[in-house]
Amino acid sequence: MKRILLLFTLFLAVTTTMKAALKIDRIDPTDWYVGMKNPSLQLMVYGPGIGSAEVTTDYPGVRIDSLVRVDSPNYLLVYLNLSGAQPGEMKLHFKNGRQKRDVAYRLKAREMAGAEHRGFTNADVLYMLMPDRFASGKADNDQIKGLNTYVNNRSEPSLRHGGDLEGIRQHLDYFNDLGVTALWFTPVLENNSPDHNGFSTYHGYATTDYYKVDPRFGTNEEYRRLTDEAHSHGLKVVMDMIFNHCGFEHPWVKDMPTHDWINLPKWLEESGGTSDPRGTSFLQTSYKLTPVVDPYASKVDLKETVEGWFVPTMPDLNQRNPHVMTYLIQNSIWWIETVGIDGIRMDTYPYADAKAMARWMHEIDNEYPNFNTVGETWVTEPAYTATWQKDSKLAPFNSYLKTVMDFSFYDKINQAKSEETDGWWQGFNRIYNSLVYDYLYPNPSSVMAFIENHDTDRFLGNGTDTLALKQALALLLTINRTPQLYYGTEVLMNGTKEVTDGNVRKDFPGGFPGDTKNCFTREGRTRAENAMFDWCSRLLHWRKGNEVITKGHQTQFIPWKGVYVVARQYGGHKVMTVINGTNSPASLEVARYAEIIDNAARGTDVTTGRTVRLDKDVSLRPRQTMVVEF
Repeated sequence: MKRILLLFTLFLAVTTTMKAALKIDRIDPTDWYVGMKNPSLQLMVYGPGIGSAEVTTDYPGVRIDSLVRVDSPNYLLVYLNLSGAQPGEMKLHFKNGRQKRDVAYRLKAREMAGAEHRGFTNADVLYMLMPDRFASGKADNDQIKGLNTYVNNRSEPSLRHGGDLEGIRQHLDYFNDLGVTALWFTPVLENNSPDHNGFSTYHGYATTDYYKVDPRFGTNEEYRRLTDEAHSHGLKVVMDMIFNHCGFEHPWVKDMPTHDWINLPKWLEESGGTSDPRGTSFLQTSYKLTPVVDPYASKVDLKETVEGWFVPTMPDLNQRNPHVMTYLIQNSIWWIETVGIDGIRMDTYPYADAKAMARWMHEIDNEYPNFNTVGETWVTEPAYTATWQKDSKLAPFNSYLKTVMDFSFYDKINQAKSEETDGWWQGFNRIYNSLVYDYLYPNPSSVMAFIENHDTDRFLGNGTDTLALKQALALLLTINRTPQLYYGTEVLMNGTKEVTDGNVRKDFPGGFPGDTKNCFTREGRTRAENAMFDWCSRLLHWRKGNEVITKGHQTQFIPWKGVYVVARQYGGHKVMTVINGTNSPASLEVARYAEIIDNAARGTDVTTGRTVRLDKDVSLRPRQTMVVEF
C-alpha cells in the first residue's frame, strides 16, 4: 500500500512539473558569438504566453540589460550584454508564475575575426546564379515533408526545378575553369510558400525562416561545407539577403510581435494580421524609388515607396521599429560568422528605411572593416546611384553602403547593342556619356556593373549575337568597376521575360539528371558555345590579379568615327579596349590615341593572343572588339 501511495505521489509530482513547464518554441538567434565589438545581443523568444515571463542567468560575464514585452503575449525580447563572456553553454532561467524552464544557449568563439575577414572588391568577378536552376546534386531533398504544397516540374518555367547547394558544390571546378572569383547565389533561406496560380518562390525572395537554409536547397551545414570548399577553390561567396520584406507564411504575419512589426495595410491591421492578402486590396508599392531622394517628394509618394508591399505574398517589414532592425542586423552577422560568407547582396535596398539600413551598414562595417555589401538600387541615373554609396556628398546622411549596382551601365549597353555609334546619344556614346558622371561616386571602382541579371532580359534576348556580347563583356571586364556575370552567358544562354521571368532563369544544361546536353564539359558544348566560353575564360583569367585593371587610371575617348576606346594605365602597363560600334569596317587612327600608345609599336589582343601593330592605323572589322595590352 505504501508503495502504491509513493508511486501515486511521484506521478502527481511529475504531472505537476509537466504542467508547470514553460513551452518555448524557438529562440533567435539559435546561438551567438562572443568577442563582438558590440556586446549587445537581442534574443527573440517565442512560445505560448512567454511574454510575461521573467528571465535570469548566472553565466559569468553576461548580464540581462532589459526584457521587452511586446504586443503579442507569445514573444519576449531579451537584451543581453556579453562584454565579459567566454565561449560555453549559458543557462537561461525562465519563470512565469509557477511555470519554469531552463534553456541551454550556446555562446561560441568567433571564427571570422573582423579585420581579417575580407570581402569582394573590384579585383573580383562575381558569377550570379540561381540555386534552383543551376544544378541538382541530390534527389532526397526534392520533396520535403512538412513544407507547404509545392511542385518540382522542370517543364514549367515558374515552378521549382530541383537545383540545390550540393549541385553547385559539385561544379566548383567549372567556375575555376571559367575564371570567375566569387559566387553570388539568389537567396537560399527557407521560402515555405505554397505554389499558386502556376507560381512558386523558387527564386528565394520570400523568406519564412531567417536562420534556416531552405531544405529543398540543403542544410545549414551543407551551406557551410559549400562555402568552405569554394574558399579552397579560391572562390568567394556572396549571400543574397532581403530586409525590405518577408514571405507571407513567416510566423510574424500570423502572430506579429508588435502592431508595427510589418507595414500594415488598413484591412490587415483591422483583421489582427491574420487575413490572407491574395485577391484583397493592399498598399502596393509604386516601384518608384525617386521619392526617397527627391527633395520635393510628397508624403503619399514616399509612403508608397517605403511602406507599400512589393507583391501580395511579401509583407513589408518596418525597419523603423528598432527591434525589427536589430533582429535583421544580428541575422546578417550570424551568417557571416556561421557560414563564413564574403559579402552580401541586399535586395530592394531603397525600398527599406534608409536610416535603418545605414545603421545596419555601419554596424557591419564596424565588425568587419573589409567586408563588402552591394545594394540593389534600380534607377538608371548615375546621380541617383551615387547618392547611395558610402561617403557620398550628395546624400543627407552617410549610407555606409560600399557598393552600389550600376543600372545606368546595364541600361545603356543594352540600348547600344542594337545601335550604331554615330550620333551623340547613340551606340557607345551612351556608355561614354554615362561614365563621364563617375565624379559623382566616392569610389567608382566599388560600383558593380553588369549587362543582365535574373530580373532582366538576357543580353542575347532570344538571339545569338556574339559580336555584341563580346563588346559588352569586354567593357564590363576592363572598365573601372566591379563586374558581375550572369550564369550561362558564357555558353550563350538566352531568353526574355515576354511570357514569364522563368524564361531568363532557365536550367543550366547538364546540371540535372537526365539532361541530354552538358555545358559543364567541352565535349558537351557546341562549337559556338566552346568559342564563347574560351573567349570569356581568356579574358577572365587575364583579369585575375591584373593591377592595371584593379588600380589603373582610366581614360576614355569620345567615340570617333564609330570607334570607342577606353584605356587603363598602371606602373607602365597599359591596356586599351577598342570597339568598332558600327556594322561597317572602321579604323583605329593611332595618332588620335598617342597619349596612351606613346612609342609602343606593338601590343597583344588579349582575346585572341594575336599581335597588333600600333605604329600604324589598325583596321577593324564590323563590330570587332579588341583588348590590347602593351
